[in-house]
Amino acid sequence: MIMNYAKYIDHTLLVMNATKEQIHKLCDEAREYNFYSVCVNSGYVPLAADLLKGSNVKVCSVVGFPLGAMLTSVKVFETEMAIKSGAQEIDMVINVGWLKSNAWKEVKEDIDAVFKACGNVPLKVILETCLLSKEEIVKICLICKEIGVAFVKTSTGFSVSGATIEDVKLMRETVGDKIGVKASGGIRDRSTAEKMIQAGATRLGASAGIAIVSGNSISSSNY
Repeated sequence: MIMNYAKYIDHTLLVMNATKEQIHKLCDEAREYNFYSVCVNSGYVPLAADLLKGSNVKVCSVVGFPLGAMLTSVKVFETEMAIKSGAQEIDMVINVGWLKSNAWKEVKEDIDAVFKACGNVPLKVILETCLLSKEEIVKICLICKEIGVAFVKTSTGFSVSGATIEDVKLMRETVGDKIGVKASGGIRDRSTAEKMIQAGATRLGASAGIAIVSGNSISSSNY
């Protein structure tokens, strides 16, 4: 059976110097290849939503990106404004500093506040697994499962490393089959994408979507 890689891909452009022209190109590519979504910073949600109007491609906005260290109220406001502007999915970054401080109550409240702000819009929770121990990954995944988020996600693509097969497997084993697992960061070719899917990923965040579906590879890109 031929794998439809396009349906897994959030076609992503999150660099701070992304131009409007590049967002146009991202959306055109997403339409052409029928990717699941485009993933952009919230400031580009209105443009992406306008460009993709009438298509099957969804608009995903990151929130609290890439550090996750802002006030919960700021994340909530960004979530509400992104959805109002046309975002159909939200990818939020947890407060890793709180987690590392064992402030688990605050971490859970942070996620839950954004989850409630999402309403019916699916929430993906970015863990930044490269900064976490295996025990911390399990604990935060269980919190996300308890809250009922749509996905747990490995990485921002802006930290020390991105997704690993080991972490994706651990996340899948922890959340079971009721929650999605999104692998992101460093997925630049079809072989890596296939391994992530086999490990349990049900969505891939990548700027190399075209390379993945075409079977080619690219040499550089965080995401």
